[in-house]
Amino acid sequence: MTDKIDKGPAATPPAGPGASGTPYEAIKAIPVRHYGRWISGVVVVALLAWLVYAFSQGNVIWGTVGDKLFDPAVLGGLWNTVLISVAAMALGLVLGIVFAVMRLSKNPVTSAVSWLYIWFFRGTPVYVQLLVWFNLSLIFEYINLGPIYKNYTVAVMTPFMVALLGLGLNEGAYMAEIVRAGIQSVDEGQTEAAHALGMPQTKTMRRVVLPQAMRVIIPPTGNEFINMLKTSSLVSAVQYTELLRASSNIGNTAGAIMEMLFVASVWYLALTSVFSVGQYYLERRFARGSTRSLPPTPFQRLRANLNMFRRTEVAR
Repeated sequence: MTDKIDKGPAATPPAGPGASGTPYEAIKAIPVRHYGRWISGVVVVALLAWLVYAFSQGNVIWGTVGDKLFDPAVLGGLWNTVLISVAAMALGLVLGIVFAVMRLSKNPVTSAVSWLYIWFFRGTPVYVQLLVWFNLSLIFEYINLGPIYKNYTVAVMTPFMVALLGLGLNEGAYMAEIVRAGIQSVDEGQTEAAHALGMPQTKTMRRVVLPQAMRVIIPPTGNEFINMLKTSSLVSAVQYTELLRASSNIGNTAGAIMEMLFVASVWYLALTSVFSVGQYYLERRFARGSTRSLPPTPFQRLRANLNMFRRTEVAR
């Protein structure tokens, strides 16, 4: 005779869509109310509307702004602004690389010369430097390079040359520090590995260090170039006809000083906007391989900002 053990009722599996066939209750998405965003948005829009209204009621002939926006003289000044900005930035970039390498050199002479260059040109205003180059003929009547070149200083120091030297040499001092920071951001093991493979110092710098340093160098270099576009307005003091000087000449002749200042401002905003977009995509290109995901493009960021007002909170 065997004893029977009562094990009780069998354990039932938990109820679910697989057991009973009944689906889960549908999730209800309830929009989150962001009252602070709406209030701040309304305040900002109201302030902008008030600002636009104030300028619209001012004594400004806006028709003149539109008529002179594409004036040939203004467009000529715009081209000169872009030309001197690109040329001075190119000169500053070359000088920056040279003096950055000199600054990091173990040679005390080249390192000291680089430090003096950076100290002087970063420590004096660019406006003063422009005036020094412009009045160089007061202390040097001739520029004498021996058998290579000799000419009157007045003939050599044209407004374009003065603007190029004033802006380019000043920019070189800032670019030297930017490039130096980029070079020092590269791990020393990269240089040691290149030397172990038999690469000379110059080739190591050109093929190994600088390409990796570009991720650090590009963002501040783009900012420096955009700043150069605006700083180029100072060269009007040395008789170089760039955007501001061309606009001011028309404004003084036609009696539309404020209108022409607005024309110059529109073109400066257009230039900085275009080059800012170019800088962003350049940074995005050099960021490949250093981040898991590339930063969003301006259009993707705009779409994300528009969707910000439609975010929902999932309630279960």
